Amino acid sequence: MSIKCKAAIATGDGNFTIDTIIVQNPNKDEVLVQVKAAGLCHTDHDSLNWGKPIVMGHEGAGIVTAIGSEVKSVKVGDAVILNWATPCGTCFQCEHENEHICENNSPVVAGGNGYTDGHAHIEGTTWNGNTIERSFNIGTISEYTLVKESAVVKNPIKDMSFSAASIVSCGVMTGFGSAVNTAKVTEGSSAVVIGTGGVGLNVIQGIKVSKAKKIIAIDINQTRLDMAVEFGATHTILADKEDEGLLNAAEKVKEMTNGRGADYAFECTAIPELGVAPLAMVRNAGTAVQVSGIEQKVLIDMALFEWDKIYINPLYGKCNPQTDFPKILDYYKNGEIMLDEMITRTYPLEKLQQAFNDMLSGKNAKGVIVFE
Repeated sequence: MSIKCKAAIATGDGNFTIDTIIVQNPNKDEVLVQVKAAGLCHTDHDSLNWGKPIVMGHEGAGIVTAIGSEVKSVKVGDAVILNWATPCGTCFQCEHENEHICENNSPVVAGGNGYTDGHAHIEGTTWNGNTIERSFNIGTISEYTLVKESAVVKNPIKDMSFSAASIVSCGVMTGFGSAVNTAKVTEGSSAVVIGTGGVGLNVIQGIKVSKAKKIIAIDINQTRLDMAVEFGATHTILADKEDEGLLNAAEKVKEMTNGRGADYAFECTAIPELGVAPLAMVRNAGTAVQVSGIEQKVLIDMALFEWDKIYINPLYGKCNPQTDFPKILDYYKNGEIMLDEMITRTYPLEKLQQAFNDMLSGKNAKGVIVFE
């Protein structure tokens, strides 16, 4: 029996509409989820221009309402967190423990632009009588979503809000994983985080639980820097918009780190001109991480690599949802990371445009769409 529900549809021409879609029952390896909350990030706004209709959203949490005959990991009634890294388990990358860049199922690696035309696509959603894809194969800004079993992780914390759970899906995982999985920040080290929005705050949290000694947050917004301190930053630098490549800020970082530079630096701004800024922040043989997914051409002064510096551009914090989500949930349960405090505001589906406006203007650390 199919379900009619409301969803946000990107029309492909820079606009979206709130309309009714039809979601079918799950096939043998699929799960039907009633979405309770969907986190928002800039990628969701980007999806307005992907050139085709698509159910929006790639962060979410909800309740399982139906499962296919072969589904074993969850049952009806379970609270789950959705994720868009759905590894096939058999390709070259999966066999080399790179499930997040699965060659068959990744909506980024396989198809680009946040959706895939390959066999990972879920067919069971229609809009105006035509099959419609779901953003990142999960499309969470929708009252219901139909996904592969590998796209859900059971949430055992009964008193956790769906809003807090929803942001684990991407923003939290990307930032936290970039520090813990990609850079492998070490105890007693120093680290710089450039840009302290939602992802940057979670990089800070990942650095904090890794027991770094010095965490330097850099932003042009003092309010965001104040929030960075709440989330674990030990030092802050208020940057100047006219500081090209943040080279002046880099000198301040060196003053804070015995003249050498930090052990690690993370770029979380999505500003192409700052793509190489973390290289100027780290010491010789330090590690620079470009977290925000800049894809434009960037001019690099190769002298910034001197000497023996490592530059990494990870996807999704090298996420393995079935192991990483439980780790994050344990840290949350034990009070070692904050999630509820990151949510600046929640919105009903009908206020999606306002949610986007608040996000783009920098008002929110994280905005979340909630479904009654």
